[in-house]
Amino acid sequence: MSNFPDQPQQSEHQSHPDPDLNSFEYPVIDLEPPSPKKPNFWRFLAIVASVALLIGLLLFANGVSVSTTIFSSIALMILVLCYQYPRQGLWAFLIYLPFAGTISYWVGNDHFIFHLAKDGFYIPALIGLIVELRQKKLPLIVPPQLKIPLLILFTIAVVTLFAVNGVQQRHATVDNQPFAVGLFGLKVLLGYIPLITGAYYLIRTRKELQFLTRLQVVLILICCLLGLIQFILIITGYCSDNSGLPEHLLLRANVQRKCFVGGALGYFPSENFIRLPGTFVAPWHWSWFLVSSTFFGFATAFSDPKFKWRLTGLAALSLVMLNAIICGQRTALLAVPSIVILLLVATSHISRVKRLLVIVVGLMALIIATSIFAPEVMSERVDSLIGRWNADPPAVFLTKQANLSLKAHRGFLGNGLGQATTAARGLGKTRLIEAYYPKLYYEIGPFGVAAFLFLVTTITILGFKSYHQLIDHSLWGYGITFWIFIALISYNPYWYPLDTDPVAVYYWFLVGVLFKLPKIQQQDLKKEQQQDPLPL
Repeated sequence: MSNFPDQPQQSEHQSHPDPDLNSFEYPVIDLEPPSPKKPNFWRFLAIVASVALLIGLLLFANGVSVSTTIFSSIALMILVLCYQYPRQGLWAFLIYLPFAGTISYWVGNDHFIFHLAKDGFYIPALIGLIVELRQKKLPLIVPPQLKIPLLILFTIAVVTLFAVNGVQQRHATVDNQPFAVGLFGLKVLLGYIPLITGAYYLIRTRKELQFLTRLQVVLILICCLLGLIQFILIITGYCSDNSGLPEHLLLRANVQRKCFVGGALGYFPSENFIRLPGTFVAPWHWSWFLVSSTFFGFATAFSDPKFKWRLTGLAALSLVMLNAIICGQRTALLAVPSIVILLLVATSHISRVKRLLVIVVGLMALIIATSIFAPEVMSERVDSLIGRWNADPPAVFLTKQANLSLKAHRGFLGNGLGQATTAARGLGKTRLIEAYYPKLYYEIGPFGVAAFLFLVTTITILGFKSYHQLIDHSLWGYGITFWIFIALISYNPYWYPLDTDPVAVYYWFLVGVLFKLPKIQQQDLKKEQQQDPLPL
């Protein structure tokens, strides 16, 4: 039985909030001005479209291809609209994220600009939000306890960029630009941290919180259904397998075998080998999408007030589990059911026999159905998991990665930002280190690792205090689910999900949402008091 109560109990400090726990709270501010009337919006859209069309015509007149002209015009419109309407821009960013890999490979044909397209929503929306916050004289860092950890980490990162990557730049070549690698590494390390502020001001009411979780569930359903179609197409032979590729690519995912959606895919039936990317650029990203989707699906299934959305959340959980079985990624296969069990225990839903039976029966049905209709799939997944575990147990793997980082480490500032970030390999030489904290140690040294741990520990503690203030059962369910996700990712040493879409986005975004939950509860209590005043 879980140590957590079945539902949050009213306590003295919740009735009279502890100032230490609420020192980061700010007044509930309606950041969004009154919604512009449709004529005004359409007038603005017409102006932006006209300017984009004019620029497109000028580009075409100067010999630019039609496709480049069209994409450039659309990109300009997106940039301007996201800056002008930052809240809508952030929503568009969240919607675009799960499909970024598909668009990059099927629309953009793997052009590097399309791999950065998601930031075309994020960056102008962030700039627009910051401008709005400055105009309203609202704090940019919430809660204020994060200022010192963020300042320390930012300072160490910038010093490393100039003192290490800057010195390495003296020996730069055409194929190796250390300072550019460092800039990219800085973006990967710190680029999405402002989403804490973005989420805090984006989610203002309970309805917007529910819109967020329901939106994510809908995205999960769409992506997982596309993933199932991709699986059917590949096993039925509609899409080509790895046969005919060079020997070193036979058991690897690669973009030459992309199928229906997403990017790099691998399938070699004679070896029972399959690695599906879903809608993302690679199987690894798809795996972490499934892991993070488990939390969103669970939160909706057990905390949403509407029965139809709770059923939808359960359906999303089922599809996530099914995709974890068929995608071929050991991380997803092991993590998804483990997370469901952990959340059931931590939220005390294990005491609700009916819901527990639904979950257990559903998981068993998926496993049995997969075993019956695709026995080789289940056999390969189990054999692969056991084989990898026996060949390289997690403890041994982490020890090897730590030793590798320690031996290759140079100086207390590390080897330079981005030097172990595989996504930066197009800008220069990088080294593959497959565990997150050894990777950080290699790049920014012991002080940088300490600074990052200081930041995530502060976030974890403040998040714990934040959800412990909640007396509303629904908000409490969201809070503890999000906090467990944050705690697990904060101290996860295995591989590097914080460098990987979509976890690199969802982590920082949910931090901001978690910090906002007490204000949402406070807002609801004030509304109830205004509607039902106490009798004289």
